[in-house]
Amino acid sequence: MNRTGTYVAFDGLGETNPAKSDFRYYATLQAWTANKNIDFRFVNSHDKTYAVRDTSSKATLYARIRQRLSASKNMFVIISKDTRYTGSVLSYEIEQALDVYKLPLIIAYPDYSGIWNVDALSDMWPKALADRINRPGVEALHIAFAKAPILDAINRFTVNGEHLTNGKNYYTRETYVDWGLVQK
Repeated sequence: MNRTGTYVAFDGLGETNPAKSDFRYYATLQAWTANKNIDFRFVNSHDKTYAVRDTSSKATLYARIRQRLSASKNMFVIISKDTRYTGSVLSYEIEQALDVYKLPLIIAYPDYSGIWNVDALSDMWPKALADRINRPGVEALHIAFAKAPILDAINRFTVNGEHLTNGKNYYTRETYVDWGLVQK
C-alpha cells in the first residue's frame, strides 16, 4: 500500500459530544484544510478508508486503525491536559504506530505556544507513549499545535523522509520566533 497519509490520533475521552473531547483539535485541522484562504493541506489517512461508526465493534475499529496506519507515512498525535494515561483507543494507536508500522510521531500540544522541554510534558503522555519514548528506533517530534510547525513536521518527518534521532526531538525557540509564534 502507498504510504502517503498522515494518521491523526487523539483521545476522544469517552465523549459522544466532539466539542467536549480532543476531537475539537482534529476538527480544527479539517477546518484549516477545507478553508481555501488558509494554506494548509495534508493527506488524511482517515479519508482513505471507510468510516467507523460509534456502534462498530472493537474488532472492526482496530482493523480499520491497522488499515489506516499501514497507509500512513507518519502519525500526528494530539496530547492535551485531558489525555488519559490509560483506557483510550489512543494507546492502541500509539502501540501499533510504533511497534508494528514504525511510524515517526509528530506530537502536538494545544496548550503550548512552543515546546523546549519535552520531559516537562511527560505527565501528559498516555502510558503507551511513556513506555516507548526512550526506546531505540522510536522517532518523535514534540511541537506546539499551530499551523506552521504542524505542516513543517508532517511534510518532513516520514517513513521515507527525514528521520529523527530519538523520541524527544523539538524545534528550537528561534524556529518558533521565525514562525511568529513566540517573541524573541
